[in-house]
Amino acid sequence: MKRIGIYENASKPEAIHCAEYAAKKLIKMDAQCFAKREFLEKIDPQIAKNFTEIEESDFERFIDILISFGGDGTMLSAANLLLKSNIPIMGVNVGKLGFLAEYSIHDLDKALIDLIEGNFRVVDRSVLESVVRNETYYALNDFVVEKRGSSRMITVSAYTNDHYIGDYRGDGLIITTPTGSTAYSLSCGGPILSPSTKVICLTPIAPHSLTYRPLVLPDTNEIELKVYSPTGEANFVADGRTTVRIQNEETIKINKSNYVVKLVKPNNSTYYDLLRKKLLWAANVIDEPPKCDKSE
Repeated sequence: MKRIGIYENASKPEAIHCAEYAAKKLIKMDAQCFAKREFLEKIDPQIAKNFTEIEESDFERFIDILISFGGDGTMLSAANLLLKSNIPIMGVNVGKLGFLAEYSIHDLDKALIDLIEGNFRVVDRSVLESVVRNETYYALNDFVVEKRGSSRMITVSAYTNDHYIGDYRGDGLIITTPTGSTAYSLSCGGPILSPSTKVICLTPIAPHSLTYRPLVLPDTNEIELKVYSPTGEANFVADGRTTVRIQNEETIKINKSNYVVKLVKPNNSTYYDLLRKKLLWAANVIDEPPKCDKSE
């Protein structure tokens, strides 16, 4: 019997509805389902009574797989929750784009059958970590240093393995994993990086000079950042979820973590299929020539 955790975006009614629907299907397939009380109180009591209620912090102790219902933000929260375990996460997209949450609600029935029957693959995604004031932060997508409380530019001085890279003047700097390369970094002109590449990318945000371009480094390198802001402080953001106030001259060190996030993927889909589907990457923008009806 598979032990499956249900993790939903509680602020989205459609995510709760979709998770309830999936749970009903999973229970009929003899899966043992686990969820938080907050979720169980919002669904049909007849379905809820078949669940095992647990605290969010206990998921890693009891489940084999976690299904996330929401968007990429929900996936990032789930990844942070299970970071120190080897539990894979299956993302069901109830949001808009859903690049991390790859599974569509329109194909949910088949996806759940494949999950129970083991027709899926699990991929490892690299994670970044940073220690700020003795607190460790992790990012599956990216760390961002950005201006705070002012429209004026900040300067981020970047170093790698004690070698000076340069001063980035603008709205900030994104330090992204290959997984995060299709998120904020891409919108700022960063490259698309295949998830299997062992690199870290530095992408400037609204740089003051055209000479600033994204820089790709080996993920074995340590990155060190120092911030200079007219207000005396800036924001350090982990995966768009956690924000830390950084003071001028304070040093931020970023390294690849020893932890990885495990994601459930369809057997018959590749990363490039996902790019074409979600981002319309390499789509054929040339219209097919019209075909004449020879019978006329």
